[in-house]
Amino acid sequence: MAQAPLGAYIVGMVFPPFDPAPPPFRRRFKAIPVRTLLPNLITLLALCAGLTAIRVAVEGKLDLALAAIVFAALLDGIDGRIARMLKGTSRFGAELDSLADFVNFGVAPALILYFWGLHELKSAGWIVALVFAICAGLRLARFNVMIDDPNKPVWAGNFFTGIPAPAGAITVLLPIYLSFLDVPVTLITIWLSFFYTLAIAFLMVSRLPVFSGKRVGKRVPPEMVLPVFVMVVLFFAMLVSYPWQVLTVGTLAYLACLPLGWMSYREYQRKDAAAAARAASPAGGTASDATFPAGQSDSNSEHDRPVRLN
Repeated sequence: MAQAPLGAYIVGMVFPPFDPAPPPFRRRFKAIPVRTLLPNLITLLALCAGLTAIRVAVEGKLDLALAAIVFAALLDGIDGRIARMLKGTSRFGAELDSLADFVNFGVAPALILYFWGLHELKSAGWIVALVFAICAGLRLARFNVMIDDPNKPVWAGNFFTGIPAPAGAITVLLPIYLSFLDVPVTLITIWLSFFYTLAIAFLMVSRLPVFSGKRVGKRVPPEMVLPVFVMVVLFFAMLVSYPWQVLTVGTLAYLACLPLGWMSYREYQRKDAAAAARAASPAGGTASDATFPAGQSDSNSEHDRPVRLN
């Protein structure tokens, strides 16, 4: 039998024969629906607004910086609602939203305040700017941890724990609103802004219950459709025409309503405690009033009583 030459054997080992037909293409990932992309695009647009606010603040254009922060806050208020309406919520979108909120409502307002007047306090002004940004980050981290709490009652969804980051950013800029309303900026005013910024930062990481507004606006009665349109148009017209007056009044009204949220939360807690007490006690009297047959205890009834009622 004739043997193949040695050179052909070596070439065959180096370049083994292959199947000319490639393996079938297998899709590793599912196609992403467009409805899940729209909320993330809105979040990215808000992030661009926050970064632009930092840039124009460095250039000294504080009015444009405040407008960018307000625009980012408006976008942040609608991206979550759009995601829920389109059923496009995702873990990626939640993480992206938290990152954007930290930049837009933690870093950007702190730098704007520092460039506005806190730099006059030297290191003290920079420290309070750092404290506000860090508190915003802690506030967002706590929100992400508490959102999946299984023991949270249903009514707790009406409340935030502490001032939310967008509201904290809008309220902490109150000294700049007042400066645009011809309030003189002196060293005393800057020191008051220093303590005011610290107070807002601590309110963000506090346990204060604050109305969330998540359960508001899901349904509008037919007779209220036109009035709602008129009110929304009027609000934006006032915001564009008289921005500093509207922001100042809105900030003061928001701060004044904070105790109302705490009182409403306490009322819910009292109702839950009363309902739990009624459920823990047997119907028709106390445990000592109930009669049992001879040799039978009330151990079974104790096991049938609910231990916790949300």
